[in-house]
Amino acid sequence: MIRRSLSAILATLCAGMAHAAPDVQQTLFNFVRPADVVKVTTQDAGFPQANAEQTAEGEVLRRVVFNPVAKPSLRLTPQTGVWDWSHDSAMTLRLQSAMDWALTVYVQIESRDGKVLTSRIDLPAGPAQTLVLPLKASSPLTQGMRAGPPMPWVYEGQRVLLASTQGDLNSAEVSSVTVSLSQPNVAQSVLIEKFGVQEGDALLTAAYGNLVDGYGQFTRGKWPEKVTSDEQLKTLAGKEQQQLQSWLKDRPAHDKYGGLLNGPAFEAKGFFRTEKRDERWYLVTPEGHPFYSLGVNAISADDSQTYVEGRETMFTGLPGSDDPLAAFYGKGDDNRETGANRNRQFDQGRWFDFYGANLQRTYGVPKCVEVSKPVDPADDEDETPANTAATPAATTASTGDSANGQTLPAPQPEKPATSAPAVECKPVIVDRKRWVDHTLQRLQAWGFNTVGNWSEPALQNLESSKKERVPYTLPLSIVGDYVSISTGLDWWGGMPDPFDPRFAMATERAVAIAARDHRDDPYLIGYFADNELAWAAPGNAPKDRYALAYGTLKLTTDVPAKRAFLKQLRDKYRNEEGLSKAWGIHLAAWELMEDPGFEPPLPSAEHPEIENDFRYFQRVFAETYFKTISDALKWHAPNHLLLGGRFGVTSPEAVEACAKFCDVLSFNFYTLKPQDGVDFAKLHVLDKPVLVSEFHFGSRDRGPFWGGVLEVPREEDRGPAYANFLKSALAEPSIVGVHWFQYLDQPVTGRLL
Repeated sequence: MIRRSLSAILATLCAGMAHAAPDVQQTLFNFVRPADVVKVTTQDAGFPQANAEQTAEGEVLRRVVFNPVAKPSLRLTPQTGVWDWSHDSAMTLRLQSAMDWALTVYVQIESRDGKVLTSRIDLPAGPAQTLVLPLKASSPLTQGMRAGPPMPWVYEGQRVLLASTQGDLNSAEVSSVTVSLSQPNVAQSVLIEKFGVQEGDALLTAAYGNLVDGYGQFTRGKWPEKVTSDEQLKTLAGKEQQQLQSWLKDRPAHDKYGGLLNGPAFEAKGFFRTEKRDERWYLVTPEGHPFYSLGVNAISADDSQTYVEGRETMFTGLPGSDDPLAAFYGKGDDNRETGANRNRQFDQGRWFDFYGANLQRTYGVPKCVEVSKPVDPADDEDETPANTAATPAATTASTGDSANGQTLPAPQPEKPATSAPAVECKPVIVDRKRWVDHTLQRLQAWGFNTVGNWSEPALQNLESSKKERVPYTLPLSIVGDYVSISTGLDWWGGMPDPFDPRFAMATERAVAIAARDHRDDPYLIGYFADNELAWAAPGNAPKDRYALAYGTLKLTTDVPAKRAFLKQLRDKYRNEEGLSKAWGIHLAAWELMEDPGFEPPLPSAEHPEIENDFRYFQRVFAETYFKTISDALKWHAPNHLLLGGRFGVTSPEAVEACAKFCDVLSFNFYTLKPQDGVDFAKLHVLDKPVLVSEFHFGSRDRGPFWGGVLEVPREEDRGPAYANFLKSALAEPSIVGVHWFQYLDQPVTGRLL
């Protein structure tokens, strides 16, 4: 619904949202002055007093107490029939937490046909606010972003909390509205007043309108160092340079690869390697010194685009087509069937790169060249050629024709034109070398020694730079037309089928390309085998744990992995009777397992062979995958490490196979400490070094709407969280490094995927 309203705004309100028609609101019931129009029933909740009460802000509301049980609730139904909300856009409810803390409130709207629309609301402590629940499924994802602007928000003098909704509803036949809490530990009080509906999309549109300024910052927020001018950007850059130089002087003694000179000595072998000594794993530099890899992922000047097409009303300062910053527009298409993109709208079209534009504002210097330009001879009486050269070409008469983006003077037939030198200034895109040098200084001054995955190639080869090089890692992005297998979530897509010959071909090609320019580079630590593959589904249920085996058996025999699985079962059981007995099923013929959609039984204590067979298949699958990559890397890049699979969701079989064929195990941990992400006691049995390939701590109080995968309350909490994570990592003897994700905050309105 919100997307529809934005489209309408673009089509009809070019002058801005100030002309949007106000929403029409209708009160259906008032808890302070109740009328016999709505039935109010409670379950494990109640009104402790007959009268309403006045809040500190002067509002009058009615108290409802929700008791400490599983699901205390308040239910509203029409006195007769149903409500017809087919012409309305949202339900409204004036509500306030009467506690000194925020409450999580659940609202369920049900229609007569059984369809249900639900909403989970984080109701903050403080003044009352009007909850607005769209009557069609709506969330920040429908606006192209993971999280929306902070709520509540003041709209037309009222505190408004625009909620997300999910599900479906027949709005012409609404039968009930239920407000509930989930398992409160103690009795919780809520103050409530008006319940109603509203017609029109003005509020929904305004909530997502004018969110981002010309620098890519949230317009409604205030925080230290918020940028308000180009001059401020340049001033801050100058001050930072002085600070960086000071920090660089304090770096500990190190070899040219960043290895510590005051640590234990190892044999120098010319490339990065791993070694275990005194029960601790180490990365060792080519010169034989210990190296703890402190890295940053995605260090790039070209990774901060956000889609603007169809969302133009969200932005207040997008450059026009004749603005030099228009160079930072582009086109993209992220419309793919992946878990990361599920339910996301505005995932293709025109984008703008605010970070690139800000770099140009900071570093960009116009290139000015002398050109021959027609001038009016009469102007020579007052203006010398030198003065003309000092005047920008844009000051010529605006009535002239446009040529090559420049405005030419209008023709003057009575005065023949002559040629005179002039200066034409063209904007430059970001000075890449200056950005690379500045970024490298930052990394080293901040204590980092590794350029992580998906980073700017220029940071990996700095021979043309006077700056000191930094070790780096590279991704192996294996792309091809091989079969993929769904395990349910498929965040970045399905699992590659390693039994498919096309996967081996794609791997060979990917490794050859990746190693082509880096084969003999001693600064390259190694390669990661893809990223966050769907080795399992999130969860602990058997269907999640064995999602790879389960998903494979549901496919057709056109899939090489299924043929491999069926062969495994035939070799073990010989006939359908043996399999039927072991699995506790009735299988009349082997051919029935070849059918698409075959539903295998889930592992159970009564039939342990199911789990044994699933586990064995997943082990062979994972070993085939990692061996294929390992073999290709040994051929094309024998001097560099295979750094594991950057596991997000994983399985024991995948981790064991990774340990067998890779030099390092890598995990993406979004936890307070690494030990919360995996059982290191089990990893010790595998006896492999571990690299934390991603971690971070975000907050929302400096502009971002989303606090990241692991959020802390405030900006000042991020540093201590980082320090504690690092201390915990150093305390684990198998961990050889940690890599922060990522160099830049992602755009407020969502990144390209």
